[in-house]
Formats: sequence, structure tokens, C-alpha cells
Amino acid sequence: MVTYRGFGGTLGRESAFSSMASTINPWHESAFLGQSEDFRLLIKRNCSISPAGLFRVFALLALATFGIGAGFAVAGAWLILPFAGLEVLALGLAFLLNGRHAGDYERIELERGRLTVEVAEGPRSARYAMDARAARVAVSREAEGYGAPRVHLRGAHGSVELGRYLDAERRVELAAELTRRLRI
Repeated sequence: MVTYRGFGGTLGRESAFSSMASTINPWHESAFLGQSEDFRLLIKRNCSISPAGLFRVFALLALATFGIGAGFAVAGAWLILPFAGLEVLALGLAFLLNGRHAGDYERIELERGRLTVEVAEGPRSARYAMDARAARVAVSREAEGYGAPRVHLRGAHGSVELGRYLDAERRVELAAELTRRLRI
């Protein structure tokens, strides 16, 4: 799998021929290598820390908080400990909510005239399948934060948003390439 990293997400191209991962600068390489009709594309969040690393950071912060609280308790301010516990609980809840979406992704596959999109967000996942000849790519310029474009893939039975984890430039690139691939 070749991985392309940019602001707001990771754009990767899966390859059946390569099981090794490498990083390529997205400013110099196109995310859509090869010109065949069939392709697979994996778009996922840019997750800069592993779950184990996140747990270590949380454990160190909790240890520091309880250590400071214990120091104040020894000095006579024992009411600090319940508040330290609430702080660690709130921090743990924030880390848990963040971690639920660390593995979110969008997988787009075009094979033999069949377009399949798989979207995973937190504990939910959905799979959309449609005929590639009937699918259309639409880009809306609605204001989303900084006016980033939104890419929608429309088929006979509905629509699905793509590229949520990409910056504005990569979304436009995704829409252009998908439009070109669907015309082949």
C-alpha cells in the first residue's frame, strides 16, 4: 500500500502487488497511479499516534495529576484528590471519544463496471454499491468551515459524501479523478 499524507487526512492507493508501505510526498506524486479501469482507493484520517502511545500519554498525565494531588493532600489540602480524579476521568473520556474515530475510513473500489464505496465512522460502517455507468460525481462549494468543497457520489438509489478526511485541494483532485475514471 502506498500512502499519501496531507493536511486533514491520508489518501492511499492499495496495490495487490505490494505489501510494503512507503510514504510519498503528495505534492510531487499523483494519488491515482496507473491508467487501468480498475482501481482501489483508501481515504482515512491522519492519525499521528497509535492506541498504545495514546494510552501511555494518558497514563503519564494521570500519574502526574494524582502525584500533584497527593502532594497537596499530604500538605493538608486533601480535597484536591477528588478534583484530580474528576480531571483524570474527564481526560479519559475525551481520549476515548477521540479514539473511537481514529480508524474511520472511506474505501472506493471500481472493478469491472461496479463501483463500491465503504464508509466506516466510529462503530458504524456502511457499504454502497452502484453501477459505474450510472454514477455521477458532484462537487458543491457550500461553506464548510473555510468554504471547503464537498464531493458527492450520486447513483440511482442515493448519494454518499466522499473525501471528508481530505483537505480542499485533495477533494477537488479526488472529484476530478473519479469523474475521469467513471467515463472510461
